[in-house]
Amino acid sequence: MKRCLGKMLLAASLAVLITGCGKNASEDGVKLLEEGKYKEAVKEFEQAVEDDVNVGDAYRGIGIAKWEQEDYEGACEAFKNALENGAKKTGTLYNFIGTCELRLGNPESALNYYNLGLASEDISKELKREMEYNEIVAYEAMEDWESAKVKLEAYTEAYPDDEKAAKELEFLNTR
Repeated sequence: MKRCLGKMLLAASLAVLITGCGKNASEDGVKLLEEGKYKEAVKEFEQAVEDDVNVGDAYRGIGIAKWEQEDYEGACEAFKNALENGAKKTGTLYNFIGTCELRLGNPESALNYYNLGLASEDISKELKREMEYNEIVAYEAMEDWESAKVKLEAYTEAYPDDEKAAKELEFLNTR
């Protein structure tokens, strides 16, 4: 996933974390995330979980910090804990989980999370486009070439400016 997209997702998640928070460990964790101090942020968010303050959002913060450190297993676990502890079920959160699962070699699980994300009402056009592409990547990782081709045909029709996808479709048509 592109680094700038990660920053965009981080910004969106930070906005959610800040909403409704008083001065607490979660707020301190958000500031540390903004400063790029991810290990310290994890400690603050873990303190918020221990203090039972905004637990779902604290787990989301842990997930973002671990994502930024490329600890996809830890991020995935934290994001799932966020869902189990009352964090808002957003397309962004499902995309994070799906991408973690994909990077961990679990394309079937990734596909499930991308589908949940695509069904969310809160997704932007950019996030929708990214998850639709990620679905294709998941199908390819599962070696389900026919499903990948069908999704890619729909994707290139919806996004004709994506040259990389057009080339991938050419390749799949030769399989």
